[in-house]
Amino acid sequence: MSLSLILGGVRSGKSRLGLQIARSWQLPVVVIATAEPLDEEMAARIARHRAERPTDWRTIEEPIDLSWALDQAPDNTGVLIDCLTLWVSNLIGKGASDEEVLRSSAVVAGSAAERPGPVVAISNEVGWGIVPDNALARRYSELLGSVNNEWSRAAQESLLVVAGRTVRL
Repeated sequence: MSLSLILGGVRSGKSRLGLQIARSWQLPVVVIATAEPLDEEMAARIARHRAERPTDWRTIEEPIDLSWALDQAPDNTGVLIDCLTLWVSNLIGKGASDEEVLRSSAVVAGSAAERPGPVVAISNEVGWGIVPDNALARRYSELLGSVNNEWSRAAQESLLVVAGRTVRL
């Protein structure tokens, strides 16, 4: 039906916009959450996101296998993926090569775009700052940029959120 990509910086309002869009669907909603509670700060962030969601929404917590998680969402549901940013980080952390990440990204973006129900995917735009001073941070920034490009190409619409304001790309 339709794939939308929401991009923006940290605390820009991406997740809030994703929730707003998903609430407008006249469908059950499945949230695919990629975050892992690896420290107290992330555990608190996950708890805050859970509390913001309606209680009748189903959540699939899957940090690595986004394709499997998307397959778990019935055709008659809308899907909110939050977020590609952590998914790429998780894949790198598990030892995936850039080629493996890009290949997986293309497959999942294509599957998301072909679903009968709507999909909203959220990702950070991390490449607007200074060039990182270490190889891992540069790799991550460049790889996430490529993943965002792939999802934007597959999407029917891409939105940029800056300071709580949305710009259609």
